[in-house]
Amino acid sequence: MFTRRGFLETVAAASALPVLRAQAGGEWGTPVFDLHFHPRPTPAANIAHLDGAGITKANLLGAQTKAQFQTIEAAAPGRFIWFVRGNIATPEGLAALKQGVKDGAQGLGELKFHVAADGPELKSVASMAADLNVPVLIHFQEVDHFENEGKWSTGFAKNFEAMLKANPKTKFIGHADAFWANVSADYHNDAAYPSGPIKPGGVSDKLLSDYANFYGDCSANSGNNALSRDPEFTKGFLARHQDKLMFGSDCSCSDGHGAGISQANNPAAARLSGKCVARSTLTVLKASTTPAVFKKIAWGNAHKLLKIPA
Repeated sequence: MFTRRGFLETVAAASALPVLRAQAGGEWGTPVFDLHFHPRPTPAANIAHLDGAGITKANLLGAQTKAQFQTIEAAAPGRFIWFVRGNIATPEGLAALKQGVKDGAQGLGELKFHVAADGPELKSVASMAADLNVPVLIHFQEVDHFENEGKWSTGFAKNFEAMLKANPKTKFIGHADAFWANVSADYHNDAAYPSGPIKPGGVSDKLLSDYANFYGDCSANSGNNALSRDPEFTKGFLARHQDKLMFGSDCSCSDGHGAGISQANNPAAARLSGKCVARSTLTVLKASTTPAVFKKIAWGNAHKLLKIPA
């Protein structure tokens, strides 16, 4: 008789060999930790993407309770950690964030809300994160991907430095369009994913250098685009911030090789249509730096920041 327990045991057994290969280095020459993994519809689909892209372990985003995380983690014990998410504009949402950390979440996020980058909502979260000693992963976006989508954590380039100054004990992780577009000094919120050579002196580059409590998430088309558009700049950028950057996928392909819908069908990210974002970004990172630095970004930095035994 087929049972839920039997299904989970079968899935776990099927995933054991890929995990062992990944832990031994696998195709990337190092274990890989995905900082930015959104859950698929089924446990088997989660594992299919990890194994297909050669990823050893992932940070699950989107769970609001320990039970939600455990349902996914049960199919692949030891392959996931989680960040808790809650509505930061309500007392109930803030309470859910605090409870999630008490229940084992190792960070807050992804925080993607229509608020200001230096607004009262994120100020409350920053204070809480410092008290709980966990990082905050924030989505910064100034240009709509879809009609009437709206903007997220607005004012990054002009106003977020004040948050970093005011909350030195809070560890912030930058993510998404505005964070990555602002590696170039000539960005003016005029395109989701700008192309062409990068002009040195961008806000993101400067903040990563100037603030010990600011880190970068290399995920999504935004990270891939920024790392791909100017190879010479990327080499220097990775060298400068080798202890502050962490690989993430934020990929919606189904198999770790580009099948299914790429980048949530975002028309501005058509350059990655039919590709696995995780695989593409790991390829760019590996080609742009030394094996030692690649291992930091793909594995070591996340473990150090999140205090995960490696």
